[in-house]
Amino acid sequence: MFDEPAIALAPTPYAKWLTCRVSMEEYGRHVRFRELGEKIGVPADEMVPGGDRKPLSIFGFPLQSWAEFCVIKLLANLAEILQVEDLLQCGFHPLRNLARMTLPEERFHAQFGEDFTREMIATPAGKRAIQVAIDRYFPMLPPFFGGAGSSNNAIFRKWGIKQRSNDDMRADYVAKASDVAAKLGLTLPAPAAAAA
Repeated sequence: MFDEPAIALAPTPYAKWLTCRVSMEEYGRHVRFRELGEKIGVPADEMVPGGDRKPLSIFGFPLQSWAEFCVIKLLANLAEILQVEDLLQCGFHPLRNLARMTLPEERFHAQFGEDFTREMIATPAGKRAIQVAIDRYFPMLPPFFGGAGSSNNAIFRKWGIKQRSNDDMRADYVAKASDVAAKLGLTLPAPAAAAA
């Protein structure tokens, strides 16, 4: 699990405790979604990464620093909030119910990221570390929403699973991420370069 190594990187006992909570909630979410997949008959081998199908993932690189973890919670969880919010009106009630259970956790994770990012940027060295992490990580985030004109997205919208197109969600995300970064006195790489 991606969040677990961050426990060792956390700088204080309090930060370690909150990071444990984040990790526990991430594990719990995977268990809940896997159980739903099993109930609706999704084969187990299709619920794990591997094979020819590469999942859309924003966690496919090794975590190197506490600053990166803070940025991931700050910006990646903002992307996850948008994805989960899109499921709140889902026509498939078991998935909608999981989204309702998941959204408060995602909001906590994003606030965690903002709080610890704010703490780090209080020093020049911390602000540099956060900016380096943003420059490294942000380009991976807009593609998380999927391709423009995705046939899967079109089917999901037709069935009432999703409400918005990948492009609409990506544009909303880039605007919200830009606002969060500006509020903290940070900058994002150019959205056009990041979305490529």
